[in-house]
Amino acid sequence: MLVSADSITAGAVFTGDAENDILDAGLACAAERKALDYLARAEQSRLGLVRKLSAKGFQKAHIQKALDYLEQRSYLSDARFARSWLNMRSISHYEGRTRLSAELASRGIDRATANAALDEYFESHDEEALCRKALEKCRRQKKTDDKAAAYLTAHGFSYALIRRCLQMDGDEPL
Repeated sequence: MLVSADSITAGAVFTGDAENDILDAGLACAAERKALDYLARAEQSRLGLVRKLSAKGFQKAHIQKALDYLEQRSYLSDARFARSWLNMRSISHYEGRTRLSAELASRGIDRATANAALDEYFESHDEEALCRKALEKCRRQKKTDDKAAAYLTAHGFSYALIRRCLQMDGDEPL
C-alpha cells in the first residue's frame, strides 16, 4: 500500500501498512541524504556507499532504495567512479591493467564497466611507459632483475611487457 502525498496533512493519523510505508520512505530519504553527502565530496562506487551507509546503521532495504534513486538521477555512477578512480590512482602509482582491474573489482565495479574504463584510461596512458617508470623505481631501490620482475608482476604488468622493458633498460631478458 502506498500512501499518497495528498493524505499527508497536519494531524493525519496513520496505522499499519501506511505507517510502515511512511517510516520506510523517511529512512530511505535519510540514507539518500547521507549518500549525497559522500557524493558531494568525491565520486563513490555503489558498493562503497553500501558499505559506508551500512556502517552508519542504515538497513539494506533503505540503502538499496536510496541508491537506486541516485543512480536513476545520475548522481551515482560506477562508470564515472571507475574513470575518476583510475585518473586519481595514476598520480602516485604505476600499475598495469591486471592490477587496476583487480582494484576496481574490489571496489564493486563489474567487469564490463571496469574494462570500458580501463580501455579509455589506456588510450591516454601508455602501459609500457608506466612499466618503465615502475622499473626505474625498482632501479632506484637497487632491486635485482628477479625482484624487479616480481614487483612489476605484482603491480599488474604482463610478463611479456616486463621482458620488453628489461630489454630496453639494457638488461638481459629473464
